[in-house]
Amino acid sequence: MHNLRELTLRGMILGAFITVIFTASNIYLGLKVGLTISSAIPAAVISMAVLRFFPGSSILENNMVQTQASAAGTLSSMIFILPALLMVGYWQSFPFWLTFAICASGGMLGVLFTIPLRQVMVVQSDLPFPEGVAAAEILKAGSDVDNHQVAKADNEGLKDIIFGGTIAAGVSLLTNGFKVIADGTAYWFSYGKSIFQIPLGFSLALLSAGYLVGIMSGIAILIGNIISWCFAIPILSSLTDYPTDASLMNVAMGLWSKDLRFIGAGTISIAAIWTLLTLIKPVYQGLKSSLTSLKSEKHHQKIERTEQDLSPKTILIIMASMLVILFFTFYSFIADSGLSAGIAWTLVISSVLFAFFMGFLIAAACGYMAGLVGSSASPISGISIIAITVIALLFLGLGEINGMLNTVEGSHFITALALFTTSAVLAVATISNDNLQDLKTGYLVKATPWRQQVALLIGVVIGAIVIAPVLDILYHAYGFSGATPRANMDPKQILAAPQATLVATIAKGIFTDQMEWTMILIGIAIGAVIIVIDLCLGLTKSKFRLPALAVGMGIYLPPLIITPIFIGALISWFVRRQANKISHNPQHERKVEQKGALIASGLIVGETLVGVILAIVIVISSSSDNDSSPLALTHFMQAIFGNHTSVVEQFLGLTIFIVICIAFIRRALSAIKNRVI
Repeated sequence: MHNLRELTLRGMILGAFITVIFTASNIYLGLKVGLTISSAIPAAVISMAVLRFFPGSSILENNMVQTQASAAGTLSSMIFILPALLMVGYWQSFPFWLTFAICASGGMLGVLFTIPLRQVMVVQSDLPFPEGVAAAEILKAGSDVDNHQVAKADNEGLKDIIFGGTIAAGVSLLTNGFKVIADGTAYWFSYGKSIFQIPLGFSLALLSAGYLVGIMSGIAILIGNIISWCFAIPILSSLTDYPTDASLMNVAMGLWSKDLRFIGAGTISIAAIWTLLTLIKPVYQGLKSSLTSLKSEKHHQKIERTEQDLSPKTILIIMASMLVILFFTFYSFIADSGLSAGIAWTLVISSVLFAFFMGFLIAAACGYMAGLVGSSASPISGISIIAITVIALLFLGLGEINGMLNTVEGSHFITALALFTTSAVLAVATISNDNLQDLKTGYLVKATPWRQQVALLIGVVIGAIVIAPVLDILYHAYGFSGATPRANMDPKQILAAPQATLVATIAKGIFTDQMEWTMILIGIAIGAVIIVIDLCLGLTKSKFRLPALAVGMGIYLPPLIITPIFIGALISWFVRRQANKISHNPQHERKVEQKGALIASGLIVGETLVGVILAIVIVISSSSDNDSSPLALTHFMQAIFGNHTSVVEQFLGLTIFIVICIAFIRRALSAIKNRVI
């Protein structure tokens, strides 16, 4: 196998193309709902389908393509923090070079920090690495059969992605472009002064996200939503003195914005802290074993190809270069603050050292978490909450020493700097979350580790190039919660950016001493109870677990987002159950799971890419007028259906949603029935 092509120019070009697609897709999805997905499996399928037309393509070359693409797709999680700089009013757009530098340098450090962990976490441990193992199985399946079967299998996988992508793109165009069908419906009612709602969202991207996270996480998210909207909101609204003729939706969403999301923040925070605490021992053992392994390599003259990492010298050179870039990046951010040179350099050094050392600790933790639960389920958003809290408290001390918080401008600047520093830590965390997953895939297909690590570095750079332009387009087209570029924007189109909103709120609350500590403490208490319940379930050897982070996300996110996620999780459970009934062959069941994952990936990419394309159309049209829906056929629909337009749009949305759910299930199960519907 050592003569096979591995890291090639054509592979890097294909990887860059896939990178752009999945990075843009993940950015839109993350801003809309606060979730991102791993692009490893669809990237592997696309690579196999395309590269088989070229001579000499191999499993190792396909592995490099998916490695590069998944690294960049993971870096899109930077949207969990960067929009917060607009929400606090410090940035008015995303400056390309600052955004690129912080993403690229942090991401590359994330790659380097996890290289020493490869031996102990990938080679020697029994961590499941779900996405990494699944990607390896797909790559092996494409190489273990004859050419005709390879072509058939690759084409089938690509057809599944295109099937989902085409359907979701069409529905998204009708929903968000032409606006002839609704994206959800909700019935609001009150009992006494307590407010309730019965919601249902129709987003195919969220449906697919639920399918990918699975039934346990789906139930945990639903439980969190029940806690918030069946208990917290009714209780809070019963204690609120609002006019009898007030909009129930406006009152409830006001309570969500003011109180409820802080309960979710508390639950997410305690869940993330608990996860990190449980990782202290294995991370310490991993670091110790990895350092021992590096020392022992010096006594061997020859190392097998499949054990060759980037050399310590190369790692140190790249690491030093990234530190220099971080210094210049933070200096550029601070240079316009008007601070004296002494204070400015104190803040630069503090920010860089914090990002470097906390990034290193978080890299090990994130690598372990990804191995344990997968990249998509790893609590990166919780990491950002912990990081912003720690750095804000650190700067709070520095700010008080230098009198920076005595002025509005100083407080405003130090808040922005805390967010920018946290973004560097998050860049390290996101890539660490993905790197070991990809190295696990490489280990299983016998790839060369150092070449794969180079592919990861390339993927980070390409992803960093894409992030700023896509964020800028989406911001100017739709706006973010708490940050809109112009007046009279369509409130239904504003992207929630839930994690960025939460992080911005925490940063401002700490520096202005206006945190809703009561609600946060309630959330922490709820999270502690959930953790205890989960531990008890673990002691009883129960297959069902209750991840506290998922419960926290359920508390934080509104029901119109949660319902399609839960329905997707139910479809995932139903498909697996039916597959087990139809065939008791585990291999057939895995084929059904893989087919469903590819259809779900296509649905996500289709909806989100149309969202990005429509954003470009909106930005272009807004240069001449303030129309935030240039393709909308609202007047046409009203001319036909009059006062019943809203009902018709909701009926059409629900009908299409149900039909697609049925089609999704039947197509996934066709992997066993050997027919496509």
